[in-house]
Amino acid sequence: MLINMNQMLEIAKKNKFAVGAFNVADSNFLRVVIEAAEENDAPAIIAVHPTELDFTKDEFFQYAVERAKNSHVPFVIHMDHGDSLASIMRAIHCGFSSVMIDGSLLSFEENIAITKEVVDVCHKIGVSVEGELGTIGNTGTSVEGGVSKVIYTKPEDAKEFVEKTGIDTLAVAIGTAHGIYPKDVKPELKMDVLEAIKKEVDIPLVLHGGSANPDGEIAKAVEIGIQKVNISSDYKYAFYKKCREILATTELWDPNAIYPECIIEAKKVVKQKMELFNSIGQAKVYRTENVKPWRSDWN
Repeated sequence: MLINMNQMLEIAKKNKFAVGAFNVADSNFLRVVIEAAEENDAPAIIAVHPTELDFTKDEFFQYAVERAKNSHVPFVIHMDHGDSLASIMRAIHCGFSSVMIDGSLLSFEENIAITKEVVDVCHKIGVSVEGELGTIGNTGTSVEGGVSKVIYTKPEDAKEFVEKTGIDTLAVAIGTAHGIYPKDVKPELKMDVLEAIKKEVDIPLVLHGGSANPDGEIAKAVEIGIQKVNISSDYKYAFYKKCREILATTELWDPNAIYPECIIEAKKVVKQKMELFNSIGQAKVYRTENVKPWRSDWN
């Protein structure tokens, strides 16, 4: 079942769990996310960065949308870090039910302006919008980028940003970074910042850069009020680690001989994240509450 982010996270917020947003860059990773969600009866978000959409091409997501629609578990297909109204419109035309406009590197006023512009367009057609305030770090191991110095989200700015833009979800900066952290770097999330933001903002909150953070910190963030956690590097790393092992020890070249074991390893990571987010088995809540498919009368 394909739904939008409002439908997905309203129930997550109400039932005190988070939903994983897993970046998908090809058919293998789409399989990993959808199959892991179905096997564990867990809701999931299929996240797509603009560079990933460039790589997979628009037509691929015609299949992804149909696969999600025909599943017994709820999915959102979400544009991650959309960088312009043009990239947002491309995602909408591909059938995405949710988008993110990332104006976090702009001035506060410019971020509000571009985010509100996207909200005004998307809300007319039932597409949810995520905004971002503050900056996410960059470990140098992810296509999603980031900055060398994290700017933490200010709670008072978060309140004003939400009120002036009308966004549905807010990505906050509390100390995470995109990618896998170097061995000499120990991430530490500022829970006091998250708690202060939570007091000022009532919409669902999003944690970017969820890979490679200590499980205890992620679990605590979910407990405080994070409803969506972005994961990319952790499960892709598991996939390609197994892929390298196979290619280093065999002369195989057929994808159907190489990739099945890689998919299994990646699914193990996705399941572990779902356990951490307390989302395993939660798909039944959406069925119990009779959540309707997104825009079933429109497309």
